[in-house]
Amino acid sequence: MSESSIARRTYDNRARQQKAAQTRERIVAAGSELVHAFDSWNWRDLTFKAVAERAGVGERTVYRHFPTERHLHDAVMQRLESEAGISYEDVDLANIDEVTARVFASLQRFSVRKSVDTPQDPTFVGVDARRREALVRAVSAAAPAWSAAQQQMAAALLDVLWNVPSYERLVGVWGIDGPDATRAIGWVMAKVIGAIEDDDAPPA
Repeated sequence: MSESSIARRTYDNRARQQKAAQTRERIVAAGSELVHAFDSWNWRDLTFKAVAERAGVGERTVYRHFPTERHLHDAVMQRLESEAGISYEDVDLANIDEVTARVFASLQRFSVRKSVDTPQDPTFVGVDARRREALVRAVSAAAPAWSAAQQQMAAALLDVLWNVPSYERLVGVWGIDGPDATRAIGWVMAKVIGAIEDDDAPPA
């Protein structure tokens, strides 16, 4: 095989890979656009067909990039987290207030009315588990001498404050605007974090 043939084949492979990456990006972007328009966190309508139509590609193309709807949903969730600047892997007591504020700020870009009913979509279940693991990890690192039950209790309290329904109740029931609600939750979280840092363990 001549050098020119090898170069052409290498170029063709790169071009195909670039095109595939662009198509995947378009599919994920379409999924994100659909989710932003949903009126609930129930993603049953985030189907291969709906995403394909929004992205302007065939359903088979979506299947090639995402074997199951769970893979598709996970990719869209990763996009939403990236857009909000959220990384659960990097959460610690020093930045948890900032991360929580980003989560709540991102809600204003969605059409969802409320989410008191916990979504059962596997993608949301997975995100919830990651958040709880991050909180337990952060508390355990800050208070290693506490019992596992005490660490879990403190992490659970932070989780209740971080969770979206807490924010939605302040905004929807109490009529507090979004930024003030975020600051109020951050204020209470700071009290819990202060207790952890002062080695003031919860009853457990």
